[in-house]
Formats: sequence, C-alpha cells, structure tokens
Amino acid sequence: MVLLLDGNAVSQSVKQDLRQRVERLQHHGVFPGLGTLLVGNDPASARYVAGKHRDCAEVGIKSIKYDLPESATTEDIIRTVDDLNADAQCTGFIVQLPLPKGTDTHAVIDEIDACKDADGMHPYNLGQLVLHVSGEISTPLPCTPRGILELLAAYNIDLDGKNVCVVGRGITIGRTIGLLLTRKECNATVTLCHTGTRDLHEQMKRADVIIAATGQPGIVQANDVKDGAVLVDVGIARIQDKTTGKWRISGDIDPSARNVASAYTPNPGGVGPMTRAMLLTNVVETAERQAFGK
Repeated sequence: MVLLLDGNAVSQSVKQDLRQRVERLQHHGVFPGLGTLLVGNDPASARYVAGKHRDCAEVGIKSIKYDLPESATTEDIIRTVDDLNADAQCTGFIVQLPLPKGTDTHAVIDEIDACKDADGMHPYNLGQLVLHVSGEISTPLPCTPRGILELLAAYNIDLDGKNVCVVGRGITIGRTIGLLLTRKECNATVTLCHTGTRDLHEQMKRADVIIAATGQPGIVQANDVKDGAVLVDVGIARIQDKTTGKWRISGDIDPSARNVASAYTPNPGGVGPMTRAMLLTNVVETAERQAFGK
C-alpha cells in the first residue's frame, strides 16, 4: 500500500507541542509574537497571511499585522520593516512575497533583523546553515525545507544514503533544501535539477526521493519515477478545467505517479501545512533562546 504523508495531521501534532511550549514561555513572562507585512492586495498572498494569523491563534502566539498599499515604495517597506525590528512584542516576522513590481526585494530582506527572521531566509541565517555541516544550529531554518524533513521523519522515512532529486532551483526550496539534506544528520546525496538539466527524466528515474518545486503542473510523470520512490510535491499552480471552466489547484507531480511510489505528499494538504507549522516553530524557538539561552 502506498503511504500518504499527511501534512495536515503532522502539523497539528507540531502545533500541540508548540501550545505547551508557548504556555511555558508565558509562565516565565515571555509572550511570543509573529508579525506579517503584506504589501498590495494579491488575493493569494492575503489568504496565506490570514492563515498564518489563524495558526497563531491556535497556539497562543500574538499576531502583529502590517499592511501597505500596492503603491508603497521600497523605502516605505523598509521603514515598516524597521518598525517590526524595533517592536518588542514581535519575536519574529515575515515579509510576504512576492512584493510588487519595482520593489528591491533583496534590500527589503537584508533590512530584516536576522534574529527576527521567521522565514529563515535572511542571508546571515542561510550563511549559518551553509557553515554548519552538522550539529545544532541556533538560527532560524528555512520553513519549507525544514517542514519537508519533519514530515518525512514523522513517517520514519530514512534519508541516510538516499539519492534525492530536487526539481526546481528557487530560493524558497530548491536552492535551500540541499543544505539541510546534505547535513550529516540527514546524510542524503542531492541532485539539483532545473530548466538547464538535459537529462531530467534520467535524473528523476534514479532517485529514491523526488522533491518537485517548479509550479509546472505534472512535470513529474509516472514514467519518471522508479518503483518505491518517495514523492514530495511542493509546486502549486492554478489550472482551469476545460469542461467546467472551474479553477483548481494542481501540483508538480501527476497523480498517476503515486501508483509507482512507496509514499507521497498530497497537494494541497502535504507540504503547505508543514511550512506554516515551521514558521510558528521558528518564532517559538527564537523566544526560547531569548528566555532560556537555548
């Protein structure tokens, strides 16, 4: 039987643990707070940010919400980032991406206090991940890659010595998950594929684990997957049904590929909930380091 890796169920378990840790912090007079900065009125971004604040309410984390109009300049956004940096009630925060066209995204991200980087994507924090091949890392970790590893671990999927094919070289997953997978604690061998990869089919066919993060529906087909591989579907795209005209969410991995696999993540309901759970985890861990010197 093929194993479904249920991100909704595992994220609820993570949240239960976080609730207890937040209560402990509150008993010590520490009240974790997650800040969000949303620029513009993109519906998908607005829904995603709203979901993060619902998650905060579930575990007892304070919500701090900043909204700016589409017309906000890079300077306007940076000033708001500085406000969040200075806000004592804000343990960690995120700037929701993508930012409007014309914004200097790198300048905005660079302005974030690395200690308050709830996404784990600040250059300093990524640098710490590069430097630490093994052992404890005391800086926030990238949420989606960490969420994937936590989900696989929850189902006892051992990555030691496994060949992992990552499809997509975006900063959120493709360029960062290899840093976690190749740490000695995971000990996987990683192949990063992208639009310049000439033998993508063969690279995927050799893999014990495929992590697809391109946003191209069905880029991974059943004949790309070797028997018993683990499939992690991260990419999300909206496609329109030609018959009904209705829109639906589609992942990178064609459903037919699940018949070949030993385990797979649904999409939605797999990696997404884990990403949000890891965002909360980064906030709580930062608060614990401040309170207890962890």
